[in-house]
Amino acid sequence: MNDAVPAPVSVSAPASAPAPASSSRRVRVRAPELVGKGGWLNTGDTSYTLADLRGRIVILDFWTFCCINCLHVLDELRELEEKHRDTVVIIGVHSPKFVHEAEHQAVVDAVERYQVHHPVLDDPELATWKQYAVRAWPTLVVIDPEGYVVAQHAGEGHAHAIERLVEELEAEHAAKGTLRRGDGPYVPPEPVATDLRFPGKALVLPGGNLLVSDSTRHQLVELAPDGETVVRRIGSGARGFGPDSFSEPQGLALLPDGKVIVADTVNHALRTYDPADGAIETVAGTGRQWWQGSPTAGPALEVDLSSPWDVAWWAGRVWIAMAGVHQLWTYDPATGTVEVAAGTTNEGLVDGPAAEAWFAQPSGLAATEDRLWIADSETSALRYVERDDVGGGDSGGDSDGGGYGGGFVVRTAVGTGLFDFGHRDGAAGQALLQHPLGVTALPDGSVAVSDTYNHALRRYDPSTGEVTTLATDLREPSDAVLVGEDIVVVESARHRLTRLRLPDEAVRVEAVAHRTQRAATDVAPGVLRLEVVFTAPSGQKLDTRYGPSTRLLVSATPPELLVDGGGTGTELSRELVLADGADGADGVTEGVLHVSAMAASCDDDPANEYPACHVHQQDWGVPVRVTESGTSRLALVLAGLDA
Repeated sequence: MNDAVPAPVSVSAPASAPAPASSSRRVRVRAPELVGKGGWLNTGDTSYTLADLRGRIVILDFWTFCCINCLHVLDELRELEEKHRDTVVIIGVHSPKFVHEAEHQAVVDAVERYQVHHPVLDDPELATWKQYAVRAWPTLVVIDPEGYVVAQHAGEGHAHAIERLVEELEAEHAAKGTLRRGDGPYVPPEPVATDLRFPGKALVLPGGNLLVSDSTRHQLVELAPDGETVVRRIGSGARGFGPDSFSEPQGLALLPDGKVIVADTVNHALRTYDPADGAIETVAGTGRQWWQGSPTAGPALEVDLSSPWDVAWWAGRVWIAMAGVHQLWTYDPATGTVEVAAGTTNEGLVDGPAAEAWFAQPSGLAATEDRLWIADSETSALRYVERDDVGGGDSGGDSDGGGYGGGFVVRTAVGTGLFDFGHRDGAAGQALLQHPLGVTALPDGSVAVSDTYNHALRRYDPSTGEVTTLATDLREPSDAVLVGEDIVVVESARHRLTRLRLPDEAVRVEAVAHRTQRAATDVAPGVLRLEVVFTAPSGQKLDTRYGPSTRLLVSATPPELLVDGGGTGTELSRELVLADGADGADGVTEGVLHVSAMAASCDDDPANEYPACHVHQQDWGVPVRVTESGTSRLALVLAGLDA
């Protein structure tokens, strides 16, 4: 916590109401007030303070709507939210990364789009984020009924630990008389009637009709060629994984046999839809989310997937933009198998052999004869995959693409990394996008980019290396398809398809450039002690039955920032050596430390031969500035509190 927060204190229940043993050991910190310039959503226009919530267990979910890991946590919390609705209040604290995410209406849209059924504090200036010393999206903070912070968790996979803590807090504060049960402050917004609601992707069917993934309503919708008349709805409209249901479907692609393959995103699955008879079939995924250590290849119905966001038919198989793990996978209908095709699961922008490349939430795909184009949303980049004999590179494996990354190389056309974005045309090397979600191949060999957070349609021409703007004043475009000489854009936040004539000349736009507004951490040159804080949940311990149960990966952008201490290890603490002018590192005074941590914990019960185990993981991109007055210790909380 920062200087405005009192030092940690321990409290125990009075003698008349003995508390569970765990409470006497629990560190508590007085929770800072909740402040957000954008105000409150889902409360019926009522503002709340922590005093108003006294007596309830409060869980703060620091999130931003661009972040796939944040969306995973929203889903993880749904069951806990329902089970403990009379004692627990979940409050989403929306803390933006991109400029567009600081717009209040965009937050309003996102709360509806992702069906957030709890109050949300819109904090566009990151005031509450800073007060709670948050460093990563998503982060969960638990506040007890007396207004003290008792736990902090970064990343995914913590729902089981938080539920156990909630049960302990319920028992402890019921015994003390400090628990207040009752209805929470959530007030649902009024529903709005539209034919589409936050549509995701679109596809032109062979007969000329348009098929659209109506993501928030968990359906596919077939429209007439006018893009407005509803022909039929596919799916019940209820969130589910049954034979007639989807869960926030996104990408669509036409298969050679005439069926449509669907990225059923929140079901972590691929489904097929047959326009001839309306049949829906699951062809890949188990309905469970992939975690580190799970299989990355095998029979498609036995391998877990993670938030597939788009699909495309290319090089004889279905390519999958696996947004949830920052990779590309493939599905081969002929063999009924899936496998990783590119990416390491590390989040960032690194080109090269497919097996070594880094992506950051790939969300849009478009295939041409020799390239697979990718909208890599979190790096605000346009990238592509091609065979390694096109422009050099050695990805190993054979030239037909067999094996992980075999025969393919990843390259970047536009974009520089996780923290730079904006709206700038011109030479691709200096052009900027802002969180694009879609890409469309054009007849002349160029590609159109649905530049989502710039509300624009952009164009990149490989023959000239130039980026231009085709159209503006689109509201969160997420995809586009060619229909004759026109391009039909999915205006997701306007809940419609918009038909445009491809212009002969580019639209002139005033150039803007941005960096994420998170303040850099001042660190001292030389040795920096990195400590990832992890406390196993109550009743669990680190799982060491089969070797180390923790993993830490560290790297830096630019690489020269980190003189020593990079790479992978099993300890959650490490000494890093930062640039201080040695080894030719003069001039490196700022950059980003990339830290990825994982810990596996299991039930601590010797009598249980098959204990339940859980994986906790998080990736941090920490902007740092090297200065003599900086800190020599950097603590990142995976689970617990940094006391």
